[in-house]
Amino acid sequence: MKQESTAVYVAGHNGMVGSAIVRHLHGLGCHNIITADHSELDLTNQSQVADFFAANNISQVYLAAAKVGGIIANNSYPADFIYNNLMIQANVIHAAHVQGVQKLLFLGSSCIYPRLASQPMSEAVLLTGELEPTNEPYAIAKIAGIKLCESYNRQFGRDYRSVMPTNLYGTHDNFHPDNSHVIPAMMSRFHFAKLAREPSVAVWGSGKPRREFLHVDEMASACAHVMALSNEVYSSHTEPMQSHINIGSGLDYSILELAHLMAEVVEYPGEIVFDTSKPDGTPRKLLDVSRLNALGWSAQKSLQQGLLETYEWFVTNLNSIRQ
Repeated sequence: MKQESTAVYVAGHNGMVGSAIVRHLHGLGCHNIITADHSELDLTNQSQVADFFAANNISQVYLAAAKVGGIIANNSYPADFIYNNLMIQANVIHAAHVQGVQKLLFLGSSCIYPRLASQPMSEAVLLTGELEPTNEPYAIAKIAGIKLCESYNRQFGRDYRSVMPTNLYGTHDNFHPDNSHVIPAMMSRFHFAKLAREPSVAVWGSGKPRREFLHVDEMASACAHVMALSNEVYSSHTEPMQSHINIGSGLDYSILELAHLMAEVVEYPGEIVFDTSKPDGTPRKLLDVSRLNALGWSAQKSLQQGLLETYEWFVTNLNSIRQ
């Protein structure tokens, strides 16, 4: 556990997003960063979290810690996902308030929006329809996190903000070929197919669904940007009970386009086959990022550039990454 005076606490610093935030803050010249491994601090334990905040002079919090998983995990362990995420959020946000921490950034997920929301999905569609059943418990927890922040702002005058990222990818992702998100799973599958000289790679579904992607380093940049906004500017673009901000690229790609781009990046020469016996999922998931753009931030890294950087890291760290 690292303790320094007047510091920024990054909860979840070992995860893909949390580690990117730490790297970005270091790049901005912020070196007073407090972190704690799970072995040192159990964020679901209220007394441990309260003691941790009491023992450290924390000025800001980035709440990137969460229990996450794919469709199978969310379907198999719904109680774990809603309980753990509710406890982490409630403990950290309340302890921050008790110790007088004025600024906090909560990281949510685009799954908070209704499964049939119009595209692109604006912040205003929150709570206007039914959620996707497969990850409803996780989404409910994330919605609760937004409302926790808003409630402490309204009742106690805190400055607790929320950002909702699109599909993220990049360094320190989970690259399991079957139990991870689409980009790392596809990257791993194409890479090992290339090494084994397999004549074809199967991609789930028809290839028609469209998805938005954002490199995790850009997510970290957006988080720091939102955190640094003056309260006046932030408040002028949000509402007290609709204060969250979408974080995305504003662009989406079909799975077909992604597969061919991935083959190019990995330099896989074989055939791409689409397994239409597998489900497509939601036809389209694109965030409306006009609020974020109006606040002065927009994505700069192209998908091809981000994939190239990610693949380089993947190959370099192949022996140590999660698979």
